[in-house]
Amino acid sequence: MRIYMDKNKQELQGVICNRCKKELTVENGVVKEGYFCGDSLFGYFSKKDGVKHSFDLCEECYDKIIESFAIPVKAEEINELL
Repeated sequence: MRIYMDKNKQELQGVICNRCKKELTVENGVVKEGYFCGDSLFGYFSKKDGVKHSFDLCEECYDKIIESFAIPVKAEEINELL
């Protein structure tokens, strides 16, 4: 869950893990630890047609969730981080 300082959602004030409620470290609008940001817009043929879900997970909760996958996530090394 993201918390913003302004109504236009320009200045990030905080991020809270939707699974465990851990407050992530945010300094000057920048998250200072690993986390996963998920957004999904459900479309036709879904029971959630026209609904958008957004959530944030701390790195520990993300790791716990992907460990349960029957097919592992595809991971690759990236040399340049933007």
